[in-house]
Amino acid sequence: MRREFLWAASSSSGLTMSVMQSACKHPERCVIGHPFNPPHVIPLVEVVAGAKTSPEAVDRAISFYASIGNKPFRLRKEVVGHVANRLQAALYREVVYLIEQGVLDVADSDAAVCWGPGLRWGVMGPNLLFHLAGGQAGIRHFMEHLSGPVATWWKDLGKITDFSPEVKQTIMDGVLKEANGRSVEELERERDTMLLELLATRAKDEEVAQAAMAATASGEGTQPRSK
Repeated sequence: MRREFLWAASSSSGLTMSVMQSACKHPERCVIGHPFNPPHVIPLVEVVAGAKTSPEAVDRAISFYASIGNKPFRLRKEVVGHVANRLQAALYREVVYLIEQGVLDVADSDAAVCWGPGLRWGVMGPNLLFHLAGGQAGIRHFMEHLSGPVATWWKDLGKITDFSPEVKQTIMDGVLKEANGRSVEELERERDTMLLELLATRAKDEEVAQAAMAATASGEGTQPRSK
């Protein structure tokens, strides 16, 4: 491979590539390739170009991550924290706010996520799930009839921008109680085992879907069965 085709990726979740590449001799080769923890299990990689990154570097990064089994996607513009961390932070801000307001405790806040929407989010993203929420009319019905209540909830969400010392202590105490003596290593094994099972199930489902699409494209899916 010729040297000019080499590219460099940073996994930074805080600094943007435009800042990092500003002093680089070859900024066009530099790109963000941000994984999501635990990176050895979670396939997501956010690929982000800086102001001086070449389209070729982004394309090569996307191809590389896909070739090793990751699920890369490119951000159309730079934002601090990229996408997945911002989504995570937005949800956690409301979790912290509800704990601070005494609406529920730490363990119940975790249960509300992992036994509720978290289960669905492991299968489909929020937009597609709201498409299902709209019934037969799908996302159109959701936008016409259900988006109003969601917007009302937005207006009532917590506006906190920092952790008070009190809520920090409440969360630390609550997490240790919820862990119930399990070590970090034990919790990691529990998490990773379930994640791998979910990924295996999703992989099988994708194989079935791809086979069905291939059969339809070749005409096999529309041919009547012989008797």
